[in-house]
Amino acid sequence: MSSADSSTDTTEEAPVAETDEAREALLARLSDELGDALVGSHLVAGDDLWIRIARDSWLESARLLRTDLGFAYFSFLSAIDWMPSPYGRSMESQVDLSLEDAASADPEPTEQGVAGGDTRFQILARVNDVSSHLGITLKADVPDDDLSISSWIDVYPGVNWHERECWEMFGIEFSGHSNLEHLYLPGAFEGHPMRKDYPLLARHVKPWPGIVDVEAMPDDGDGEGES
Repeated sequence: MSSADSSTDTTEEAPVAETDEAREALLARLSDELGDALVGSHLVAGDDLWIRIARDSWLESARLLRTDLGFAYFSFLSAIDWMPSPYGRSMESQVDLSLEDAASADPEPTEQGVAGGDTRFQILARVNDVSSHLGITLKADVPDDDLSISSWIDVYPGVNWHERECWEMFGIEFSGHSNLEHLYLPGAFEGHPMRKDYPLLARHVKPWPGIVDVEAMPDDGDGEGES
């Protein structure tokens, strides 16, 4: 065998699954049960399943998944603000837009993730079936003029703190949740820090650690301090 032959890379990439009967069957069942309330989906064979639910059927979907389909394990619930930040790349202060420039800048188009979306704000949640080792991520559009959605607390009690955090940080109300109180912020705090248009002024006033220039070590006379 030549040296060229011996150095040939024989590593083969793992084959990509073309079908996923379990997730395809789950998606078909959800489509049958929810009908038009299932407004979008995204399935990656051998990987994961995402579905987008009409806001009015958010609670119904949770009940269906837990009671009828065995998805008894609640993983998380949160929200996302798809609006591009008007304040620039705020983790890199030296290239940030100024607040004045941000106010006059043309907004970038809003793009939602997999399974689509029609609104700036969306709720996301994930539940799992531990027996089949399947998980599913649900999302729902929340319109700007009515930032509210039904609470899952009667179906998945573990959602309690997740919904409270989401209410506190994004300003989204959860109908049916009787204890929407602050977790992190003072009771009189105004605003919702996880919204893209909430200005984190500290990032603009002073550069954050890690993005400022570090001073060179002093030269001790032997030249060891020089790089």
